Amino acid sequence: MEDYINQRCGWVGGDPLYIAYHDREWGKEVEDDKTLFEFLVLESAQAGLSWITILKKREGYRDAFAGFDAEKVARFTDADAARLMQHPGIVRNRLKIAATISNARHYLAIQKDFGSFRSYLKSFLPDGKPIVNHFKTPAEYPATTPLSDAISKDMKKRGFKFFGSTICYAFLQAVGYVDDHLEHCICRQRP
Repeated sequence: MEDYINQRCGWVGGDPLYIAYHDREWGKEVEDDKTLFEFLVLESAQAGLSWITILKKREGYRDAFAGFDAEKVARFTDADAARLMQHPGIVRNRLKIAATISNARHYLAIQKDFGSFRSYLKSFLPDGKPIVNHFKTPAEYPATTPLSDAISKDMKKRGFKFFGSTICYAFLQAVGYVDDHLEHCICRQRP
């Protein structure tokens, strides 16, 4: 088992949930806006917490936030926010819940302005293509980059909360707009 683990990115370890997430999702380019919204919600919820905490609560977030339907979440009221404070399947942080509802509204505005959230994100990428890094160890991963700084700054201007540059970089990795699978990783996208 140890050799198999070592063929993955070093952060994965042996947790089956992490392994499944790494092998099936992390770093794979997301093309649909609904999944991009899901990761926006989850990454924003992760601020200050470990990713495994959020992964374990992913189904709770799906239930709490209307199956990650941005249009439905954007219509949530103060009563919905109060109800979510009692939801056992999510991190019950009043500011993060309010931010998720507000972020859904800003997300829809971006979709309207750019045709899709995906188009918005790709407008920041060189030639609209994901960035592929060539790291050999997890120690080489940056916490932020000029790309995550630019996207985060623009989203903040548009009203987004809990989406600083560090969270933005994790989001870009998760949705495959930055491929940070290590050189030896079994999931490395090779030409």
